[in-house]
Amino acid sequence: MAAATVAGNRKAAVLGGGVIGGGWVARFLLMGWDVSVFDPDPEAPRKIAAVLDNAKRSLPGLYEHRLPDQGTLSIAATLEEAVREAEWIAECVPERLDIKQKVYAQIQGACDTKAIIASSTSGFKPSELQAGASRPEQILVAHPFNPVYLIPLVELVGVEQTVLRAREVLEGLGMFPLHVRKEIDAHIADRFLEAVWREGLWLIKDGIATTQEIDDAIRYGFGLRWAQMGLFETYRVAGGEAGMAHFMAQFGPALKWPWTKLMDVPDLTDELVDTIASQSDAQSGHHSIRELERIRDDNLVSMMRGLKIQNWGAGELLNNVDKTLSKLSRRDTAGLIKTIERVIPIDWTDYNGHMNDSRYAQVFSDAADAVMQIIGADAAYIDAGQSYFTVDTRVQYLDECHAGDEIIVSSKVVNGEGKKLELTHQMHHLDGRLLSTAEQLLIHVDLTTRKSSLPSEVVASKLAAIANSHQQL
Repeated sequence: MAAATVAGNRKAAVLGGGVIGGGWVARFLLMGWDVSVFDPDPEAPRKIAAVLDNAKRSLPGLYEHRLPDQGTLSIAATLEEAVREAEWIAECVPERLDIKQKVYAQIQGACDTKAIIASSTSGFKPSELQAGASRPEQILVAHPFNPVYLIPLVELVGVEQTVLRAREVLEGLGMFPLHVRKEIDAHIADRFLEAVWREGLWLIKDGIATTQEIDDAIRYGFGLRWAQMGLFETYRVAGGEAGMAHFMAQFGPALKWPWTKLMDVPDLTDELVDTIASQSDAQSGHHSIRELERIRDDNLVSMMRGLKIQNWGAGELLNNVDKTLSKLSRRDTAGLIKTIERVIPIDWTDYNGHMNDSRYAQVFSDAADAVMQIIGADAAYIDAGQSYFTVDTRVQYLDECHAGDEIIVSSKVVNGEGKKLELTHQMHHLDGRLLSTAEQLLIHVDLTTRKSSLPSEVVASKLAAIANSHQQL
């Protein structure tokens, strides 16, 4: 863990290197921020390194473009050193109000007056956190969800001006800030989680279900719907063509039935705790916590990437981040065009433990799309009724590629005359190994007639200029 800072990078400070703090560290670092951490626990660097390893394995795989260069991580000897010159200060200390307020006094004595002090608290309200602070408007709640480096939701509660500034930062990290307009204990999401948690405890205490049976009811049932539609949109669909009003009329009376015990909490006796712990051990004890974290992360990446195809929910957010990352790519058309820079996601691998052959073809197809963008055959061009169709692709598989590997594809325009667009591609590993090559032939098509046609003068001119340049290579 280097102590130097990268010139020009924005700086975040994280106070507390536990599960949530480590997640914030990973999210900021992998999105190009420098991060300074303060935690008196001597084990903090090891714990943060473990979280960062998981994040580096999973987060880049959500996107079709490479992330910014990783920022620099430093471990500060004091809180004051950590927060100095930080733009964002993530407070992740224990959930005790007296400790948090004491920490804020230290922070405000050393930080920039414009810095955002963001508490990860799951329960306290901003008014409670701000009590006695010299600059109360500087402190807000930014409540994330584990793992912070993958789950995009962050609940924001605080002064509107500070919330607006925080929203900009979080959106730049690829997260989804949800403004909680009125402060309330436990904010929004945790109130739902608490209700389900209480009901789960009763079901176990009353001998109706085990921990695994409850988890199965969620992950094989409504959890799948909630992941992409949430609560109310799911019930709107359940109302049929008549919509939400019909659903409320049909199922509203059931709210008065004595189904649940959501307002009561069972006593956490030693017997109940032992029952839950033993059932949980039987359910998942054959996996270590690190193994469970990786299983969780792989499943989250695969599900969220599936939502990208539909441009829905978390998938829409990821697609928007990809558009930003694409604009950051620097493509020099004078030499070979660097068309693809990305990390291989877990869902591209097969039973042999490496990237499936069909995904090589996808990479080269994406590279051809990048060339089309450069010459002006972009989304607007296609919407206007013109495009290129691939008619032949030949791929050579030269070396293995695995999940988490970063690849770079360089493309060359071999022929750009008339209706033809001939390309060659080279796929390299970041370490320089040549993984694969491809030859591709595309034909320009009129989308109305679905027959070959000449490209527009603008596209033809750009294509000819690149082809002539590449002939000199």
